[in-house]
Amino acid sequence: MTRRRTHPSHRLVRRATVAVATSVGLALSPVVAWACDDGEQHGTAEAAPASLHTARAVAAGQMDTTAPSGDYGSVEFIGNLPEAVGATAINFLDYGAKKRAMFVTGRFGLKSYDVTNPEKPRLLDSIDMPGFWENEDMDVDPSRKLVFLSQDPRAFGQPQNSGESGVYIVSARDPEKLEILSFAPVPAGHTTTCINDCKYLWTGGPMKDDSQPADWQGRPIFVTDITNPKKPYVYPTPVDLGRNDGVTDYVHDVQVDEDGVAWASGRGGLRGYWTKGRHWDPVQKVNRVATASDPVPYAGGKFVQQPDVGFPGGSFAHNALRPTRSLGGHPAGDLALVTIENFSDSCETDGNLLFVSLGDSRDGQGWRSTPENPYRLKIVGEFTPWGQEGSDPKTGCSAHYFEMKGDLVVQSFYGNGTRFIDVSDPAHPRQVGYYRPNGGSSAAPYFNGDVVYVADGRRGVDIIRPTMAKVG
Repeated sequence: MTRRRTHPSHRLVRRATVAVATSVGLALSPVVAWACDDGEQHGTAEAAPASLHTARAVAAGQMDTTAPSGDYGSVEFIGNLPEAVGATAINFLDYGAKKRAMFVTGRFGLKSYDVTNPEKPRLLDSIDMPGFWENEDMDVDPSRKLVFLSQDPRAFGQPQNSGESGVYIVSARDPEKLEILSFAPVPAGHTTTCINDCKYLWTGGPMKDDSQPADWQGRPIFVTDITNPKKPYVYPTPVDLGRNDGVTDYVHDVQVDEDGVAWASGRGGLRGYWTKGRHWDPVQKVNRVATASDPVPYAGGKFVQQPDVGFPGGSFAHNALRPTRSLGGHPAGDLALVTIENFSDSCETDGNLLFVSLGDSRDGQGWRSTPENPYRLKIVGEFTPWGQEGSDPKTGCSAHYFEMKGDLVVQSFYGNGTRFIDVSDPAHPRQVGYYRPNGGSSAAPYFNGDVVYVADGRRGVDIIRPTMAKVG
């Protein structure tokens, strides 16, 4: 099913040496939910205010320490990297014990920074790809020093139903000299995730291509063998089929937990798979060896729909994390934290962070569920910025990516910024800090020591430090 063709976007790729960078003025245009515009899910366009500090001319690579207007609580502002406007994701690679590099991706392509001093990032190099889309939740290979860029079919202005999608494999062995090793055309491309120590990639989303089966509602997971990163091999048969009550649907992203279970989020909820080792297959009712291209179902399913959850249609799981330890009295590994991305006409009904019990789903019920005989997981708690201190009901506040450190979750909520949440009691999560710059669009937060980097589609990268007492 892999379609191989040359697209003009490949000619846009070039490595830019930043040593000769000059001052640039960043003009901001209205933004519509940059991080995930997936057909059904639309944000409200908001013009950037004239006072937004990233609109000023700032030399490339210089950190802007001008604190933005907005509302903060138990958070210290350190600085902003304005040349990264359009950022969707961040990741890190360590080079020995004393050097750390940060990689930022977005509509511009890829940028690398030295963040050995977390408070003073230094721009190293960039791969310029104007109009790139979207590479949320960017993964890296810490051993081979590789960075993966997932190209959505809508990249470079292509149509979703026929545009070329795939994955760029970038060498960051020297973060000052980034090099594209290969591009693998893949029949999916919204996100891509390392599987089995980055020997494979799982790539999913978005909505289906015109050439794909008529009964599909979205793209499932396609598997790429990257044993040789210069010659990736894409398996023709996808995985995680029939995820939405028997219908093959949109897999948005995949996260791998500490036990090695790969959790696929998308329409139809959350499903976990073993990708290596011998395990009981509750669907086939046999013990068998799991592989990246033939995984063994573990647990998961669609969520029970409740009127107070606040998202119409339910179960568009955007991303998830399953702590393998006990949380709030629940058995170890029983709970999953799941982001629901949904844009409505009110912050009150936008998507939330949910706490979902996996319950008895380890018997394969989620793979046998149908509209006539549905199986549903139970939601035990939820969090939304609506009504919280520092919230702005006039801007979008759908949940987006998050990270967890102990019992503290830091999560992006688009125009309602970055929220720090105590989740020690999943039934009653509690906000303990927040950072909401005016005119921002928070896409994803990342811990780096005691600071947090926020990828913001409209501001670039904000560097903040939570100052609340340690949680958990």
